[in-house]
Amino acid sequence: MYIPKNMLMHDKTAVSAFISEHNFGLLVSSNLDATHLPFVFEDKEAEMGVLYGHFAKANDHWKTLENERVLIVFSGPHAYISPTWYHHTPAVPTWNYAAVHCYGTIQLLDDAQTEQLLQVMIARHEPELDANRDIMPDEFQNKLRQAIVGFKIVIDDIQAKEKLGQHRKKEDQQGVYLALSESKKPEANALASYMEKGNVGLGNS
Repeated sequence: MYIPKNMLMHDKTAVSAFISEHNFGLLVSSNLDATHLPFVFEDKEAEMGVLYGHFAKANDHWKTLENERVLIVFSGPHAYISPTWYHHTPAVPTWNYAAVHCYGTIQLLDDAQTEQLLQVMIARHEPELDANRDIMPDEFQNKLRQAIVGFKIVIDDIQAKEKLGQHRKKEDQQGVYLALSESKKPEANALASYMEKGNVGLGNS
Protein backbone atom coordinates (compact mmCIF):
# COMPACT_ATOMS: atom_id res chain seq x y z
CA MET A 1 0.00 0.00 0.00
CA TYR A 2 1.33 3.43 -0.90
CA ILE A 3 1.72 5.42 2.33
CA PRO A 4 3.23 8.92 2.38
CA LYS A 5 5.25 9.44 5.57
CA ASN A 6 2.76 11.93 7.02
CA MET A 7 -0.11 9.42 6.58
CA LEU A 8 1.56 6.44 8.26
CA MET A 9 -0.07 5.14 11.45
CA HIS A 10 2.85 4.68 13.84
CA ASP A 11 1.14 3.88 17.11
CA LYS A 12 0.89 0.10 17.58
CA THR A 13 -1.91 0.43 20.12
CA ALA A 14 -3.94 2.51 17.67
CA VAL A 15 -3.34 0.01 14.87
CA SER A 16 -4.42 -2.87 17.11
CA ALA A 17 -7.56 -0.99 18.13
CA PHE A 18 -8.32 -0.25 14.46
CA ILE A 19 -8.14 -3.93 13.47
CA SER A 20 -10.29 -5.00 16.41
CA GLU A 21 -12.91 -2.31 15.74
CA HIS A 22 -13.03 -2.83 11.96
CA ASN A 23 -12.53 -6.57 12.12
CA PHE A 24 -14.55 -7.55 9.03
CA GLY A 25 -11.74 -7.93 6.52
CA LEU A 26 -10.95 -9.17 3.03
CA LEU A 27 -8.56 -12.13 2.78
CA VAL A 28 -6.70 -12.22 -0.54
CA SER A 29 -4.47 -15.11 -1.63
CA SER A 30 -1.75 -15.25 -4.28
CA ASN A 31 -4.15 -16.59 -6.94
CA LEU A 32 -6.30 -13.45 -6.38
CA ASP A 33 -9.15 -15.36 -4.78
CA ALA A 34 -10.71 -13.24 -2.04
CA THR A 35 -13.09 -13.94 0.83
CA HIS A 36 -14.81 -11.46 3.17
CA LEU A 37 -14.55 -12.66 6.77
CA PRO A 38 -14.79 -11.52 10.39
CA PHE A 39 -11.49 -11.83 12.26
CA VAL A 40 -10.28 -12.03 15.84
CA PHE A 41 -7.00 -10.18 16.39
CA GLU A 42 -4.75 -11.34 19.22
CA ASP A 43 -2.08 -8.67 19.38
CA LYS A 44 -0.15 -10.32 22.22
CA GLU A 45 0.52 -13.52 20.26
CA ALA A 46 3.70 -13.84 18.19
CA GLU A 47 5.83 -10.78 17.44
CA MET A 48 3.23 -8.81 15.46
CA GLY A 49 0.02 -10.54 16.44
CA VAL A 50 -2.16 -13.35 15.11
CA LEU A 51 -5.45 -13.18 13.19
CA TYR A 52 -8.05 -15.93 13.63
CA GLY A 53 -11.06 -16.71 11.47
CA HIS A 54 -13.00 -19.43 9.72
CA PHE A 55 -14.21 -20.32 6.23
CA ALA A 56 -17.37 -22.09 5.23
CA LYS A 57 -16.18 -25.57 4.32
CA ALA A 58 -18.15 -25.26 1.06
CA ASN A 59 -15.88 -22.35 0.08
CA ASP A 60 -13.02 -23.95 -1.84
CA HIS A 61 -10.74 -21.01 -1.08
CA TRP A 62 -9.42 -22.63 2.12
CA LYS A 63 -8.25 -25.77 0.32
CA THR A 64 -5.25 -24.02 -1.26
CA LEU A 65 -4.14 -21.85 1.66
CA GLU A 66 -2.23 -24.03 4.12
CA ASN A 67 1.18 -22.36 4.75
CA GLU A 68 0.50 -19.68 2.12
CA ARG A 69 1.27 -16.01 2.69
CA VAL A 70 -1.88 -13.95 2.35
CA LEU A 71 -3.07 -10.34 2.56
CA ILE A 72 -5.92 -9.20 4.80
CA VAL A 73 -7.42 -5.75 4.19
CA PHE A 74 -9.27 -3.92 6.95
CA SER A 75 -11.16 -0.81 5.86
CA GLY A 76 -12.21 1.97 8.20
CA PRO A 77 -14.43 5.03 7.65
CA HIS A 78 -14.16 6.76 4.28
CA ALA A 79 -15.89 9.59 2.43
CA TYR A 80 -15.79 11.88 -0.59
CA ILE A 81 -14.05 15.22 -0.02
CA SER A 82 -15.23 18.22 -2.05
CA PRO A 83 -12.72 20.93 -3.04
CA THR A 84 -15.38 23.50 -2.11
CA TRP A 85 -14.72 22.67 1.55
CA TYR A 86 -11.18 24.05 1.36
CA HIS A 87 -10.24 27.61 2.20
CA HIS A 88 -7.28 27.55 -0.18
CA THR A 89 -7.56 27.05 -3.95
CA PRO A 90 -6.96 25.67 -6.52
CA ALA A 91 -8.07 22.24 -5.30
CA VAL A 92 -9.55 19.00 -6.62
CA PRO A 93 -11.94 16.36 -5.24
CA THR A 94 -10.46 13.46 -3.32
CA TRP A 95 -11.41 10.59 -1.01
CA ASN A 96 -10.27 10.35 2.60
CA TYR A 97 -10.05 7.03 4.44
CA ALA A 98 -8.24 4.82 6.91
CA ALA A 99 -7.08 1.29 6.16
CA VAL A 100 -4.79 -1.42 7.49
CA HIS A 101 -3.14 -4.19 5.47
CA CYS A 102 -1.87 -7.29 7.28
CA TYR A 103 0.39 -9.92 5.72
CA GLY A 104 1.10 -13.33 7.15
CA THR A 105 1.16 -17.08 6.74
CA ILE A 106 -2.06 -19.05 7.19
CA GLN A 107 -2.35 -22.29 9.14
CA LEU A 108 -5.52 -24.38 9.36
CA LEU A 109 -6.89 -25.25 12.80
CA ASP A 110 -8.06 -28.63 14.06
CA ASP A 111 -11.60 -29.22 15.36
CA ALA A 112 -10.77 -28.42 18.98
CA GLN A 113 -9.00 -25.19 18.06
CA THR A 114 -11.88 -24.19 15.79
CA GLU A 115 -14.39 -24.77 18.58
CA GLN A 116 -12.31 -22.60 20.90
CA LEU A 117 -12.19 -19.87 18.25
CA LEU A 118 -15.98 -19.88 17.95
CA GLN A 119 -16.32 -19.46 21.70
CA VAL A 120 -13.97 -16.48 21.60
CA MET A 121 -15.91 -14.86 18.75
CA ILE A 122 -19.24 -15.31 20.55
CA ALA A 123 -17.77 -13.96 23.78
CA ARG A 124 -16.55 -10.83 22.03
CA HIS A 125 -19.64 -10.06 19.97
CA GLU A 126 -22.61 -11.39 21.98
CA PRO A 127 -21.55 -13.27 25.13
CA GLU A 128 -25.10 -13.85 26.35
CA LEU A 129 -25.72 -16.11 23.33
CA ASP A 130 -23.45 -18.81 24.71
CA ALA A 131 -25.88 -19.60 27.51
CA ASN A 132 -29.01 -19.43 25.34
CA ARG A 133 -29.68 -23.02 24.37
CA ASP A 134 -33.06 -22.13 22.86
CA ILE A 135 -31.31 -20.23 20.05
CA MET A 136 -28.13 -22.31 19.91
CA PRO A 137 -28.73 -25.85 21.20
CA ASP A 138 -25.61 -28.01 21.50
CA GLU A 139 -26.68 -30.45 18.81
CA PHE A 140 -27.27 -27.61 16.35
CA GLN A 141 -23.89 -26.05 17.17
CA ASN A 142 -22.09 -29.35 16.72
CA LYS A 143 -23.71 -29.89 13.34
CA LEU A 144 -22.81 -26.44 12.02
CA ARG A 145 -19.28 -26.68 13.40
CA GLN A 146 -18.65 -29.48 10.92
CA ALA A 147 -19.39 -27.03 8.11
CA ILE A 148 -16.54 -24.61 8.82
CA VAL A 149 -12.75 -24.60 8.68
CA GLY A 150 -10.86 -22.52 11.24
CA PHE A 151 -7.50 -20.90 10.58
CA LYS A 152 -4.91 -18.59 12.08
CA ILE A 153 -2.57 -16.14 10.37
CA VAL A 154 0.74 -15.28 12.00
CA ILE A 155 1.35 -11.69 10.91
CA ASP A 156 4.77 -10.70 9.56
CA ASP A 157 3.99 -7.21 8.25
CA ILE A 158 1.42 -4.49 8.93
CA GLN A 159 0.86 -1.42 6.75
CA ALA A 160 -1.45 1.17 8.29
CA LYS A 161 -2.62 4.39 6.67
CA GLU A 162 -4.76 7.38 7.60
CA LYS A 163 -5.45 9.73 4.68
CA LEU A 164 -7.42 12.37 6.55
CA GLY A 165 -6.27 15.61 4.99
CA GLN A 166 -3.57 16.13 7.60
CA HIS A 167 -1.25 17.37 4.84
CA ARG A 168 -3.58 20.32 4.09
CA LYS A 169 -3.33 23.73 5.72
CA LYS A 170 -5.11 24.34 9.02
CA GLU A 171 -8.07 26.20 7.49
CA ASP A 172 -8.61 23.47 4.89
CA GLN A 173 -8.64 20.76 7.56
CA GLN A 174 -11.20 22.71 9.57
CA GLY A 175 -13.42 23.14 6.50
CA VAL A 176 -13.35 19.42 5.70
CA TYR A 177 -14.07 18.35 9.27
CA LEU A 178 -16.98 20.80 9.54
CA ALA A 179 -18.51 19.63 6.23
CA LEU A 180 -18.19 15.97 7.18
CA SER A 181 -19.72 16.60 10.60
CA GLU A 182 -22.71 18.47 9.13
CA SER A 183 -23.26 16.07 6.23
CA LYS A 184 -26.47 14.05 5.97
CA LYS A 185 -24.47 11.04 4.79
CA PRO A 186 -23.69 8.48 7.52
CA GLU A 187 -20.33 7.59 6.01
CA ALA A 188 -19.24 11.24 6.19
CA ASN A 189 -20.33 11.50 9.83
CA ALA A 190 -18.47 8.28 10.62
CA LEU A 191 -15.28 9.67 9.10
CA ALA A 192 -15.65 12.91 11.08
CA SER A 193 -16.10 10.91 14.29
CA TYR A 194 -13.02 8.85 13.49
CA MET A 195 -10.97 12.01 12.88
CA GLU A 196 -12.19 13.51 16.13
CA LYS A 197 -11.42 10.36 18.11
CA GLY A 198 -7.87 10.25 16.78
CA ASN A 199 -7.41 14.02 16.72
CA VAL A 200 -6.23 13.87 13.11
CA GLY A 201 -7.12 16.30 10.30
CA LEU A 202 -9.07 18.67 12.55
CA GLY A 203 -6.88 21.72 11.96
CA ASN A 204 -6.47 22.41 15.66
CA SER A 205 -2.74 22.07 15.88
